[in-house]
Amino acid sequence: MLGASREKGHPPPQQSASTTTPRPSFDRDGSSSVNLKLPAGPAGHGTVGPRSVAASSLSFAPRGSSLNPSMAPGSFSSELRSQMNTSRAGSRLEMHSGERLDDDDNASLTEKNLNSLRELLNREHKIKEGSENMLEALNSKKAKQTKDQRARVEAELIASKNKIKELHQMIADVQRMKETPATPIRNRTGDAWPHSNGLRSPPSASRSGAGSDFDDYSEQSPTFTLTEILQALEVEGLGPEYYVSRANSLVDLLKRHPTLKYDLVWPVFGLRMQVMLLSEAREVVAAGYRMVRYAISDVSSLKKIRELNTDYLAITSLIKDRKADLEREQALKFVRAFLEVKGGVQQISRAVVRAVAAVAAQVDDRLRSMCLQTLAELLIRDPALVVASGGLPPISEALIEGTYKSPDTLASSFMFLLDRPEKRKYLRSGYDLEVLFTAFTDITLATESLLKQNSRAIAKVLKSWSGLMVLGMRDFRAIKSLVSSMVLPNPLIKETVIDLLFAILRIKPPSWASSFLAGRRLTTYGRVASLKSISTPTTASTSSGGPTHEEDTIEEQTFLDHYTALLLAVLVKADLLPSLLHVARNSEAHLTRKTCLLIGEVLKLASRLLPPSWSRSLPLLPELFAAATQFKDDDRFISSGIIYQISSVSKTLYRTSDTSSSIGSPSVDNLNALNEEQQKGNPGVVIHDTVFRQLLVDSNVLNSSNYLKWNWDTILRMIDGPLQNGKRLEETIKVSKFMNRIMSFYRPFKNRFADLTSNKNTQKYVRAGCALMHSLLQSPEGVKFLQDSKLLRQLAECLAQCDPSSGLTSSDPIFAPGRLQTTLSAGYFPMLGILSSDPKGQELLQRWRMFNMMYHIISHKQRPDLIKLLLTNFDYSVPGHTRVLIEQALTAGTRDIRIMGTKILRKYATRPFNDNMRDHDKVDWKWAIKRLVDQLYDPDVEVCRTAVQILEKACNKKAYLEYVVQCRPAMDHLGELSAPLLLRFLSSSSGYHYLDGLDYISNEMDDWFLGRNDSYVDLIETSLAKAFFDNPDEQQGRISMLGQTEAEAMEPESHLPPHFYRELARTEEGCKMLREKGHFSDFANTIREHGMQSADPELILKVKGCMWAVGNVGSMELGAPFVESCDVVENIVKIAQEHEVMSIRGTAFFVLGLISRSVHGLEILAGCGWDSNLNRRGQSLGFCIPNDLSKFFSFVPWKHTIAACIRLPDTQKTILTPPPPVAARPPLEKGNLPPPHDKEAVNETIIDLVVDLSNIILYKRAISELKQIKQNNAAGFRDPKLFKRVMAMLEYNHYRLPIRRMVIELFDKSVLRSIVFEEDGADEDEDDTAYPDQRIEKDKRGKEEKTRQPDEDGRSMSSSSDEMRTERQRSVSDPAEVHVHTHMGRRSRKDARAERPQSISDPANFDEDGHGRMNTSGWDSESSSLGEEGERQERQRTISDPADLEKDTRARNGRPSSGVSEASSTSLDSE
Repeated sequence: MLGASREKGHPPPQQSASTTTPRPSFDRDGSSSVNLKLPAGPAGHGTVGPRSVAASSLSFAPRGSSLNPSMAPGSFSSELRSQMNTSRAGSRLEMHSGERLDDDDNASLTEKNLNSLRELLNREHKIKEGSENMLEALNSKKAKQTKDQRARVEAELIASKNKIKELHQMIADVQRMKETPATPIRNRTGDAWPHSNGLRSPPSASRSGAGSDFDDYSEQSPTFTLTEILQALEVEGLGPEYYVSRANSLVDLLKRHPTLKYDLVWPVFGLRMQVMLLSEAREVVAAGYRMVRYAISDVSSLKKIRELNTDYLAITSLIKDRKADLEREQALKFVRAFLEVKGGVQQISRAVVRAVAAVAAQVDDRLRSMCLQTLAELLIRDPALVVASGGLPPISEALIEGTYKSPDTLASSFMFLLDRPEKRKYLRSGYDLEVLFTAFTDITLATESLLKQNSRAIAKVLKSWSGLMVLGMRDFRAIKSLVSSMVLPNPLIKETVIDLLFAILRIKPPSWASSFLAGRRLTTYGRVASLKSISTPTTASTSSGGPTHEEDTIEEQTFLDHYTALLLAVLVKADLLPSLLHVARNSEAHLTRKTCLLIGEVLKLASRLLPPSWSRSLPLLPELFAAATQFKDDDRFISSGIIYQISSVSKTLYRTSDTSSSIGSPSVDNLNALNEEQQKGNPGVVIHDTVFRQLLVDSNVLNSSNYLKWNWDTILRMIDGPLQNGKRLEETIKVSKFMNRIMSFYRPFKNRFADLTSNKNTQKYVRAGCALMHSLLQSPEGVKFLQDSKLLRQLAECLAQCDPSSGLTSSDPIFAPGRLQTTLSAGYFPMLGILSSDPKGQELLQRWRMFNMMYHIISHKQRPDLIKLLLTNFDYSVPGHTRVLIEQALTAGTRDIRIMGTKILRKYATRPFNDNMRDHDKVDWKWAIKRLVDQLYDPDVEVCRTAVQILEKACNKKAYLEYVVQCRPAMDHLGELSAPLLLRFLSSSSGYHYLDGLDYISNEMDDWFLGRNDSYVDLIETSLAKAFFDNPDEQQGRISMLGQTEAEAMEPESHLPPHFYRELARTEEGCKMLREKGHFSDFANTIREHGMQSADPELILKVKGCMWAVGNVGSMELGAPFVESCDVVENIVKIAQEHEVMSIRGTAFFVLGLISRSVHGLEILAGCGWDSNLNRRGQSLGFCIPNDLSKFFSFVPWKHTIAACIRLPDTQKTILTPPPPVAARPPLEKGNLPPPHDKEAVNETIIDLVVDLSNIILYKRAISELKQIKQNNAAGFRDPKLFKRVMAMLEYNHYRLPIRRMVIELFDKSVLRSIVFEEDGADEDEDDTAYPDQRIEKDKRGKEEKTRQPDEDGRSMSSSSDEMRTERQRSVSDPAEVHVHTHMGRRSRKDARAERPQSISDPANFDEDGHGRMNTSGWDSESSSLGEEGERQERQRTISDPADLEKDTRARNGRPSSGVSEASSTSLDSE
């Protein structure tokens, strides 16, 4: 039985719920920690002291670990964990599994904890929902069979609710700490290392055996601690866990003392960093990247880091395989850290971006999503760098293939670039965004997941100005292709496009849409919906409080509807209706009905938003009627059925629309007649005795006292229907036990309803109880029955148990905190709320002295949970004790109670009921507004902010605004917090004079003219962006999970911020001041002079601010003369049709909509070719669109800037000098491979083979030959200079990720170490990184030194071949010379080789200096600079070397050779 005893189901109050209701099979402690720890490794790997976790509960995973595994290494996880590496010998996972690399992506610790708590809360909500679903499934089975299983699930559910409560409290504490930051007092022993996992690090080898282990770092000064850690990192030969722990300690130190990073000595710190990044252990390398990332402070630190050759290290780490995902992830985060520094993008090398793009192009790579996101961010910061590095193709391929799960984020980066002409040139016109439509137009690629992903991206593109403008190019080619894709014989494409149209047109399906799609008729829905629409208080609220005119309420959704009108006009021009009719005629029944519903909604939307010239011919549907009148064709029945369905939908939509009741409120007689008709149609009021008796039998209440066997649907039907009749209720009480058993079930001390577990399935009992209270209050017989029952008496006793002044106590009170969280005892408060909504109910509550107990509970402040339940469930429409209770809470409650009470007043201050209803059902909005005005003087700022927001929304109603002004609130102490509310005061004459007396208007006007007008642009654009991209379905889903008051508190503030000049132009006094100041003429002059400016961002911002000011003034009838006198509308129309910046066109479009609201403004716009729709009073709605859309969508394709034409600064290059061009040649044969002892020829062959790797035809042979050279132990793979040449080719050309990885892995690991520590010689290193002109001068000096060397030393050039070879290496410092001489010799021996340059399959092969072509004149002059003496010495060296002599002989005999001597190449150049 669910109604278990109190002792079994609930713990005593002095015990926590977590100890008495343990989880049956899960470890709660593991999931409650914010920072998850890794289990300790086995003994022998690291020291395990008293804090060892080997014997702890970590042997069991936290609950949900199998369903929610740890994050993949490629994700942006908050921790660095040791990765499992089974293929690597001697895995170090066990050695340092207890050491973790905690990472929060440079976010604060508070923010990280808050995000972790929210993740845990989300998981607990899912567990709770799953447990409730399990209980619902068990309820359908026999109770005896599922008794044990039900007990376990209930225990799990109780534990989840306790955990949710704890997490809510923890989140509130963290948020409170975040709002009021304070310096915490850190425990010197326990909290010194907040991120440590409880394991001791091994003692330092440089210290004695006393056991110093860095646990006392926090006791020392930060500088001394930093020195200690850096000294500890000097120790060599220890395990990876040692260096990882020290790196973590350093990161913790930098996080606790952020200013310490500015005092780092980079020569010392950089050396430690280089050693860690060159380590063999991947975990140590990852810790090194993380350590360096936290040491970044500004651009100067980035420059110092790059001077330590970190580009080579980052590239090498990024291209590694999956076994090194931990290292790769940290390397990528290290690159992303550059973006967080101002100007840091200028320090990101093209070679690094090439590596990131290569990873992003690899479909099966775990880091692909991170790399795509990084490329998208880089594209926003520096599009030239991304385009020059080949970063656009991976993004486009991800959009086409659908492999990236959030394509809308990638499309956002494109839309950002498309806005401005200087950034638009980096994208290809008509390609980068149109790839999203490939999934709809290519039927072979149409999969459900791809269509849904791309539809979300297309919806986001169509909701932005840049996206809509680009898709409108070439006569709306892309949009037409989307609409015409519904003709394809693929139902998945059709349904996806229809859902997309519902989304972009912001069409919310009506309540009867699901029934209509299921095949039911609409004959009854229209009548019932029309009754509801007329009797609904919200629709008839226009009659309360003054006349109904257009300026009475500020329309919040006007701009959204204006944009929707333009989008609908574009779709209509793209033949939307013919395509929809085709789908309706050639689809299944379900899709046909859905299409008919969309057609009806489109026709309704067109009649409301579009001008008559657009919407007049749309409802005709000539094709459909023509098909329906073909009487000789059997298909006419299909067309006739579609016409009937569209007609039914249109009629029902018209009946349910708010426009039918917006003309005026119905009279009292009409309402009474409608109510009588509704009562006649209600089977609960007029019901036969036989039917009622059958309902009693069907409820099963008379047959059994077990509530589990009752039919609660039938019970609820009876309570809402016949039991509202007093005679029927009295008859039921006298002749049956129905009412007595129902009331007995709800009595608290029966332990039936009060002991039920609170979940989604048991909420039906709460709903039935509230309906029962409401029905009993409808008749005197019901009130008498409720008065005589024991329910209210026992509820009063339960409240007395919580009242400290009553003297009643209980060991297990019904309203104990634990029971309110876990059982349905909290369901009594909604029932009390129903009683408080009626005067008779309040009398019953007062009869049992419940209000006195509530006063005591609120005043003692010991039970905030109980106070919140009381205040949120009470109804304050009726004057009485309930209002006194909330007033007491608003003035004497705690901070949280005051904020919550202020939010409760929102409903009564902004959503009034109909005046025609009964007196006690009317909301006294004056009382609510007066209480809100009192809250403006609250000492807490958050309470004042909440009151200002609610009052600002209430001031949209003119009558409410006048009353707020009458209250004359003083808001000087609020400062900027009160600015939106004070602007609303300007809307009325009384408010104007009130503010003028405070000298507010003149000061505020000067502030707006000097700067606030420009800052309003950012505010309005942010509000519009939030309104455009908010998902109402998700918001509705979140709100439905909360209570009514909490849901109202979470409702987004969708209204736009008020504009000072708009409110000023509402009154005659304001217009007079505006005319005297002359601000409007200044705004108009700015628009005329700088309106077409597109280069200066400050001028663009100023023009936008001036246009918003002009539009807000012109939207008022009193402000229209200003617009007419300045003749500025033509300039705004020109901006909307001809400006190069797309966002300014959008601003001009909205401004023209504002101007069209006035009669004079609409007449001026009509002469400019713009038209707007009118309401039934003949007033403009402000939805102004051009008659000719081609003038507004007038963008033409622009010239695309290719990668070869982009010139990057030297700070964005790793190798400053591009690789020399390579002459075209046929592929190398196996027999042409040079002998291993010819190092120069082998190196040139390696370069040639690396070039072939970029050719999709030759790359396989090149790979095999490179591997063969590697097997021959070629010395070139140990040459740092050759490595740099290869890195230059990888930087300036496109190579796939596997090719990059293979090429880098060919080189010995010592090469990277030599380059990082510059062990290959300062001269050679400078040659590879210096500017080209510096390299030429250095070559000349080296050659002169070489020619003087024999005279100074007095030694012959032929005395030693090794010395001569070294001498030549010194003289020829540029590897390009050897490269050129070798290829020129080959070209002379093989005449059939082509003369054109080698083409590498990527536009980025060609550098910005034009070095993509062979420059033979430069080579000739370079080689001829050797002089005759140099030629003689080279010939002597060639003769003295036997190997060179053999090659020279083979070359003279004309036989093929893999290399050529230096002398022969020089002679060829001279020829």
